[in-house]
Amino acid sequence: MIISSSKPFDEVLASLEGIDNIFVVGCNVCAARLHVGGEPEVLAMCEKLKEAGKHVVGWVLPTAACSIQSYAMLVEKKPDIREADAILVMACGSGTSVVSRLAGVPVYPSNNTDSLGGRSGEQVLPQLCEMCGACNVQEFGGVCPKASCPKGLLNGPCGGSMSGKCEVDSEKDCAWELIYKQLEKTDRLELLEKVFEPRKYSR
Repeated sequence: MIISSSKPFDEVLASLEGIDNIFVVGCNVCAARLHVGGEPEVLAMCEKLKEAGKHVVGWVLPTAACSIQSYAMLVEKKPDIREADAILVMACGSGTSVVSRLAGVPVYPSNNTDSLGGRSGEQVLPQLCEMCGACNVQEFGGVCPKASCPKGLLNGPCGGSMSGKCEVDSEKDCAWELIYKQLEKTDRLELLEKVFEPRKYSR
């Protein structure tokens, strides 16, 4: 799941300066689950834009903004989109990029894309994967140190953690504490003795 968060409305409004006719596109997958682009949020955004003096020509909630097939599909669902001077996308950067490729008008994001995460029960787990293209998460008990450790340490903790918490962000569990617990749980602590080469960014 791609983790995104809402930009402050003032920032969204500033990006739309001089634009009157706006169409809003939501996302019924990741953004909806995070309450930053589902139907309630899209409707609330439409109201805020109207209160700010903008003309909202319509809105649509595709299954996923990042998998819209064509502009014709949007027109078929909501013909009013043809009246828009700009489109505001309430999704991650991928959704915004896809809509930008399809639309013939400027496209603006209402969200910031924070990380690739997931869900466990009702808990949102941010920054689970860095999408590096060289996955070896099995060596770390399923916890990616490249994504979970602010320092990206591949060979053990930095020594600055306190009581299992990260020295960079004291609210965050130390990635290597989590790795140790996962390897201990699956009886694979010997993996802690492996030494990993620095990541090759040329790949």
